[in-house]
Amino acid sequence: MMDLDEKGMDHQEHEETDEVRGDRKEGGKRGRKPGRKAADKVDMKAKLERSRQSARECRARKKLRYQYLEELVADREKAVIALRKELEKYRSWGRELDEGRVPEGITAMLEELGAVKQEK
Repeated sequence: MMDLDEKGMDHQEHEETDEVRGDRKEGGKRGRKPGRKAADKVDMKAKLERSRQSARECRARKKLRYQYLEELVADREKAVIALRKELEKYRSWGRELDEGRVPEGITAMLEELGAVKQEK
């Protein structure tokens, strides 16, 4: 009869599985390796410093992005204000024209646009 271990594998099957995992048979433990503490500390310090530097650069990029966006918003707000003033001017001109009056500045604008030809 065959020799079976506790997992139900015979001796020959056990050897075959060890050969398949031969690279992990010796030193196949996972986790921290003993005897590498000094090198690990240096590596860890370097890794932490790289992480800190990366975080500083990320914060700087974020700050620049927010500054850019704030400037963009300010420019757009100025443009909106200018357009509202222009719209109000055109509304008031429309009211004056409805009342039969020629609004101040309309002739200059029309001349500028070339709608009214100047007499020589």
